[in-house]
Amino acid sequence: MTLNKYSRIYTQDDSLPASQAMLIGSGLSEEDLRKPFVGICSTGFEGNTCNMHLDGLADEVKKGVSQLGMVGLRFNTIGVSDGITNGTEGMRYSLVSREVIADSIETISGAHNYDALACVVGCDKNMPGSLIAMARLNRPSLMVYGGTIKGGMFKGEKLNIVSCFEAYGQKLNGNISEEDYRGIIRNACPGPGACGGMYTANTMASAAEALGMAIPYTSSLPAVSQQKREECLQTGKYLLNLLEKDIKPSDILVREAFENAMVLITVLGGSTNAVIHLIAIASAAGIKLTLDDFQAVSNRVPVLGDLKPSGKYLMEDLCALGGVPAVMKTLLNEGLINGDLLTVTGKTVAENLADVKPLGEEQDLLRPLSNPIKADGHIQILYGNLATKGGVAKISGKEGLRFEGPAVVFNSEEELNEGLKVNKVKAGNVVVIRYVGPKGGPGMPEMLKPTSAIMGAGLGDKVALITDGRFSGGTHGFVIGHVTPEAFDGGNIALVEEGDIITLDAATNTVHLHVDEALLALRRDKWVAPQARVKRGVLQKYIKTVSDASNGCITDLEEAYVNEREPSSGIA
Repeated sequence: MTLNKYSRIYTQDDSLPASQAMLIGSGLSEEDLRKPFVGICSTGFEGNTCNMHLDGLADEVKKGVSQLGMVGLRFNTIGVSDGITNGTEGMRYSLVSREVIADSIETISGAHNYDALACVVGCDKNMPGSLIAMARLNRPSLMVYGGTIKGGMFKGEKLNIVSCFEAYGQKLNGNISEEDYRGIIRNACPGPGACGGMYTANTMASAAEALGMAIPYTSSLPAVSQQKREECLQTGKYLLNLLEKDIKPSDILVREAFENAMVLITVLGGSTNAVIHLIAIASAAGIKLTLDDFQAVSNRVPVLGDLKPSGKYLMEDLCALGGVPAVMKTLLNEGLINGDLLTVTGKTVAENLADVKPLGEEQDLLRPLSNPIKADGHIQILYGNLATKGGVAKISGKEGLRFEGPAVVFNSEEELNEGLKVNKVKAGNVVVIRYVGPKGGPGMPEMLKPTSAIMGAGLGDKVALITDGRFSGGTHGFVIGHVTPEAFDGGNIALVEEGDIITLDAATNTVHLHVDEALLALRRDKWVAPQARVKRGVLQKYIKTVSDASNGCITDLEEAYVNEREPSSGIA
């Protein structure tokens, strides 16, 4: 087996002496030129807990790769901190960064003909971005998760990043002192690692493990643990095996693997962001995944994990019980996931889990099937005259299944934040935030700041919220996002007026604006399409190339509008 079948064009072709000279000049020996080249990508950058330690972990991966006779070549790509940018203009770059990450990894790995690829990633968009690139390149590859952060503590209360956003709502409502507010901020994030609950980072790390594209335990090992460093050192062993057996992402990212991922994130109560990310990864792998496929899984799979944001436990608590492999072994024993699928270990899911103990009655983090937190999935796909191509709801079961009330309308997140300050949002309202979709935002920003402020103000169980934007994995409450078509494209959400009655029904999976079609037609005739908020740069490029949320917000033009509404594919 030729292990350097891609890089040898530069290292073994006599007609490319300049290539070899530059490689030798960069520190490689002539012996190294006969070895396989492994690209080691880090999304590490300073100033963000999720990513601050990733360069160090990438160095450990390189060390393990080099010890096994391969050449590890480090490179970096960007990241955007969702926790830092939430509630600001900066959040408009977050989802866009997924495409930049995918494009840049594909670019350097394709241009330099790396034989294999390892991506060391931390924050929300790093993981799907890296997996999209791996699927496009289709060379032996795996993902290494930087790990979860330890929980914070202040005055005997456990904290995480969402505690800060909710404390802001408490401050606005006069329910917390300035001293305690600052104390929560100082203690919520005690060091490196991604946000600690079943928010988007841990959701996508778990999904990657279930997909088979990450080494078992990677998604639950804490960032600062010795086990995480050992995992990075061991990565070389798995990469060499992938090279020797020529196992590529296309061998792993099969349709049933996406079903396993959807089942796992449903059981754990994961982030709704997984919907757009898994659709995008599937598209890169040549697989058509739709909103209806998520609903099909939710129809048959319950929520069992009592994890934040709606539950009480963090990922570090799950790690202490055996991590994601223990959950997967439980699901395998119950017949909920497919154990016959290949993974980056070179073994099947079932073989990886052979010696893993399932979670039993000694713990209450994962409920038994006989006593679920919610009998069906929390990710519910709603259709109706407000979302003719779909909307994504996160229903934990604690909010109830139906909400009806008069609309209070905001044309940006900033408008809502100001409205909260002057008590414009009242109990019983359906809060509408629009013009914040993929094109309207642009970038489909998350709505964690306003939803957390609503929670902190004591309105969490008294209002509902609907938007063409996204929600953070830390969001909870009666919320519906990803409304398609978005307001910028003239979707009916653009036609809602103050006081209109809206019904959100997760029992019938409908979202309905109680305005007759004749009146809607009159409003549509008067509606004027808005100008794009930006005229140049990466956000302007995004507006021109991005698909809608029902298609995963992908920017591959040839595939951008493939998922028109049609019957479920029957994946579940």
